[in-house]
Amino acid sequence: MAIQTQTVEYKDGDVVLEGYFAWDDTNSDRRPGVLIAHAWAGRSEFEEGKAESLAELGYAGFALDLYGKGMRGSNAEENTALMQPLLDERMTLQRRMTLALEQIRKQEMVDASRVAAMGFCFGGLSVLDLARTGADLSGVASFHGLFNAPGNTANNRIIASVLVMHGWDDPMAKPDQVLTLADELTAMGADWQIHGYGNTMHAFTNPAANDPGFGTVYNERADRRSWQSLQLFLAEIF
Repeated sequence: MAIQTQTVEYKDGDVVLEGYFAWDDTNSDRRPGVLIAHAWAGRSEFEEGKAESLAELGYAGFALDLYGKGMRGSNAEENTALMQPLLDERMTLQRRMTLALEQIRKQEMVDASRVAAMGFCFGGLSVLDLARTGADLSGVASFHGLFNAPGNTANNRIIASVLVMHGWDDPMAKPDQVLTLADELTAMGADWQIHGYGNTMHAFTNPAANDPGFGTVYNERADRRSWQSLQLFLAEIF
């Protein structure tokens, strides 16, 4: 096995975006592609590592960019300044997710008919928004994502299968929001499943998360279980 990686530039108007693409070059066949949407700090080694892990599983991973080439946050204040404009303008967020979907389909190693998206924290909200637009893709998976609806998709039908993996003690997405999301997904005709992990907070997949006061704490068991659930989900939808 030889995992290859490259950066891929693409644009949203005048904004240059830069994704990170990973694949196994020992396989010459086209294979399913999986987008990875980043958390609030921007595309990082964490998401790039997930792209490489997916490549090891036989997929092509594309860690997308929602902020712009080189735009990264290093603390909560900077992260919020990058994320908030896209939370305020969800159509811009949805457009950038759609552009990333178009980019992964252009890669010669990818079977354009078999594409999914996954995301972490803010990225979890982002992939749910992509599904809410009615985008034609096989599935989306949200890890400790945010659930608030964008307000411009209520009458759409969701084509993608939806997997949500959620820490039940996440202060950023409380149980009543989980129920609201379930009602929303049902109303939009989605094939959905929600996995709730007990005694688990936000950012449970990130080994660097260790701020109980803020609500972000790594949980090895939930991390392992959610990755196993993702693999089963991808095997099913592809």
